[in-house]
Amino acid sequence: MTENISESRGFQPTGVQLLWSLGFITTAFVAFLDWRFQHGATTSLLIPFAGTALAVAALGFWAVPRLSELKMGQFIREDGPQAHLQKAGTPTMGGIFVVPVGLITAIIWSNFQADVIAVSLMTASYLAIGGVDDWKSLSNGQNEGLTPKGKLAWQVGAAIAFCIWVATSQSAQLTTVRLPFSISVPLGLLFWGLAVFVLLAESNATNLTDGVDGLAGGTGAIALLGMAAVTGVTHPALSLFCICLSGSYLGFLVHNRNKARVFMGDTGSLALGGALGAVGILSGNLWALFVLSGIFFVESLSVISQVGYYKATKGSDGKGKRLFKMAPFHHHLELSGWAETQVVGVFYVVNALLAIICWLTRVN
Repeated sequence: MTENISESRGFQPTGVQLLWSLGFITTAFVAFLDWRFQHGATTSLLIPFAGTALAVAALGFWAVPRLSELKMGQFIREDGPQAHLQKAGTPTMGGIFVVPVGLITAIIWSNFQADVIAVSLMTASYLAIGGVDDWKSLSNGQNEGLTPKGKLAWQVGAAIAFCIWVATSQSAQLTTVRLPFSISVPLGLLFWGLAVFVLLAESNATNLTDGVDGLAGGTGAIALLGMAAVTGVTHPALSLFCICLSGSYLGFLVHNRNKARVFMGDTGSLALGGALGAVGILSGNLWALFVLSGIFFVESLSVISQVGYYKATKGSDGKGKRLFKMAPFHHHLELSGWAETQVVGVFYVVNALLAIICWLTRVN
């Protein structure tokens, strides 16, 4: 099926076309939210959204050359798509100038609202973990940073700290997960185990999605806007947080769209997942988070399935079979003949549809 689709050249946009299209659609959607929530000039979401997007885009013209000077060049897997080998040396750790702009803007714009500070700290902690991982990877001269166990331990620690704050500051009703059709599932103490898992799964899923120019940044910006929409009435401060961070990732695409001048690295991708997970937990919107994370879920599932199937079919020669040509799934599509921009464009459309579904099935 993928081969047949790739033969059609009807949909093969350029990186610039994808950037302008996404920028127009997301800006129009934020304007719609302002109208829907009856925001005035002082409470408009469009101002911080556009402000963070423009700030990150402008900052990138200074930051990207600095990252190059510091020799923050990305190492590319030799067993991946051959077209990616030419990207070797492209500076990474772009998240270090993207995420702080969104966090600082959200904190100030919300008048230092406690919930915004909490999710910002959660996001910043995953930013730091990703930053250390990227730095060690670059220092070691190979695509390996923190050990998997060490990285997971830091992620679990940050997740537990966040959940402790939520448990001691929020209503006990938060532990009841609300689903569509008026279905409620009271989890009690089990909720906190689920919450930690959500933060780990979300951050690692967004990390796996960051493998094609503009993919994680664009789908992340869309997912954050979807979360802003479902939290706009019940948790306006968290909605503002999502808007600010979405604008930051949109601004990043000025430099990360195909052909990318910089990658976000674990620094930006782990922070993205941490932010989405934290808002979903604190606002009681785990269902919305699940729907909005459809792309990230498929990417993670493709990796898990690939590894599991390879191990299950391993023969006496120590080699197994593969479900996909390569995982995550976006690499499978590339190796099936899809252009990078085709993959990104289709994923944007799918994520936009998921955001619409999320809006229509919201449980608040």
